[in-house]
Amino acid sequence: MNLPIALRLSSDRVRRTYLARSPVRIRLPERQGGAFASMWRVLVLLLTIASRGGALDYYLPSEDLPPAPTREFRGAWVATVNNIDWPSRPGLSSSQQQQELLTLLNQAVKLKLNAILFQVRPACDALYESSMEPWSEYLSGTMGKRPEPAYDPLAFIIREAHVRGLELHAWFNPFRARHQVTQGAASARHISRTKPQWVRSYGRYLWLDPTEPGVQDYSLRVILDVVKRYDIDGVHLDDYFYPYKEKDAKGKLIDFPDGASWKRYLNQGGRLARDDWRRSQVDLFVRKLYQAVKAQKPYVKVGISPFGIWRPGNPPGIDGLDAFQDLYADSRKWWSQGWVDYLAPQLYWSIDSKAQSFPVLLKWWSDQNIQRRHLYPGLATANIGTRYASGEIVNQVRLSQKSSGTAGHLHWSVKALLQNRQGIGDMLASGPYAQPALVPACSWIESRPPPPPELAAMAPAGTASAGFSWRSKTAETIQSWLVQYREKGQWRSQVFSGQVLSCLFPAGEIPDAISVRGMDRCGNLSIPTVLGRRSDPSPSARPSSSSGSPEPRLGPPARSVDPTPPPSSVPRDRSPHSSDRRSLNGGRP
Repeated sequence: MNLPIALRLSSDRVRRTYLARSPVRIRLPERQGGAFASMWRVLVLLLTIASRGGALDYYLPSEDLPPAPTREFRGAWVATVNNIDWPSRPGLSSSQQQQELLTLLNQAVKLKLNAILFQVRPACDALYESSMEPWSEYLSGTMGKRPEPAYDPLAFIIREAHVRGLELHAWFNPFRARHQVTQGAASARHISRTKPQWVRSYGRYLWLDPTEPGVQDYSLRVILDVVKRYDIDGVHLDDYFYPYKEKDAKGKLIDFPDGASWKRYLNQGGRLARDDWRRSQVDLFVRKLYQAVKAQKPYVKVGISPFGIWRPGNPPGIDGLDAFQDLYADSRKWWSQGWVDYLAPQLYWSIDSKAQSFPVLLKWWSDQNIQRRHLYPGLATANIGTRYASGEIVNQVRLSQKSSGTAGHLHWSVKALLQNRQGIGDMLASGPYAQPALVPACSWIESRPPPPPELAAMAPAGTASAGFSWRSKTAETIQSWLVQYREKGQWRSQVFSGQVLSCLFPAGEIPDAISVRGMDRCGNLSIPTVLGRRSDPSPSARPSSSSGSPEPRLGPPARSVDPTPPPSSVPRDRSPHSSDRRSLNGGRP
């Protein structure tokens, strides 16, 4: 069974189509060195009734309902720090960087992922055009140097992700100021040069002191600038608030050097113990971030990926690093207070691990979810071939799918999926990812679904194929379309970008019924609009039409549809100017 023609990657049989008045083949506009045009072609079809001999099939409104769709967040982190995932090395040309991003996104679509978490601020630098922080050194090899030819990587990946039906979450490191792996001197615009009083040297890294007046507001302004200017679907933070503990040459733990701000706090009458004071500052930042993002764009999701163990002994039998004590991260509090839309604890251990059991920790985190938000465990897919085989990750995905308290999962990181390491991509595609999935709905943000779309069945002139076009009845943004179709009694599903407005079925594979549903930015799904195939009715039952005019095959009347994609709200590109993560945490940077 071929899939309906609507969205095609190089190896698939699906091609993106739009309605037009004449049968011509056109290119989409050149985008960034032709990378977009070289990947995509738009086949513009004349969708009119063809005069054929013999019996005709007609599509009528139907009360047949398709099965409920699969709901599951399937995401992958894309780390830019130290060029872990992208770009593959500093100094690539803009077209090479873009091609790597397209390859990454195409593989995500092939695997039926539905979200990418893209690191945009590794260490007070920017993988996007910013007036507040310098261009990242991981792009060109020199901090502050923009890509050449000039383009905006964040704007590019947002546009390309959305055209493929993927969510794009912007991943920030709020307090890391400089990674240990550097490409040269810091830019004159870097925070270590402009606000050295905020910066602390700890181990081999530079950090912003979260308790220093001005630091939290600064990081919030950086994040909110991206929320305001870019069409992102989520804001994501990882486990780095305070750094992991460092030791001196004698193996003694080194305390974080915030003595000046601690003394100032005491002089102002502060009464908290030092650890509690540090933790309270992280809590304050998390709460302010959630509130500020929701005030600006309520549909933008806020998620955090903390260390996988809140505290040893929770639940009994669990042992390991104490993130509450050592990182000053009270992730259970953020979870219980509803300061996140999703939590993705990094459960980077195997199912059979005794002291860090994946299923035991997964259930514990689920039990803490008193606000009924979304739980997406982080999986150490990067450990395939070192700590365990690919079957471990497949089994963890299956466990997550069976858990009533889990709404999806995230892969650390995308590189192992791109490499198909030990066949992990093949195993997922033929197993737990065999069917496409919609992201879960965030009903606490908005629960009102969009109205059902208009749907029309039409036939291309001179062919035996069948086409279907649809459109929204609302000005509200449609994030994705769920197209479900039935052939020989079996329903199948496809998830298309909100920019796709039609599809075509090849001759001989015409569906018995087709259903289209629209999904909004919060994951709310409209009720289905369904058409069922019927035998040629009597002439009196046929739709009337003027001579020579396009005619739908019964069902809702066809609407004229712009043959080009609707303009994106993503800002246009402008041209004005560690891999050393501790072994206890799955090798993340």
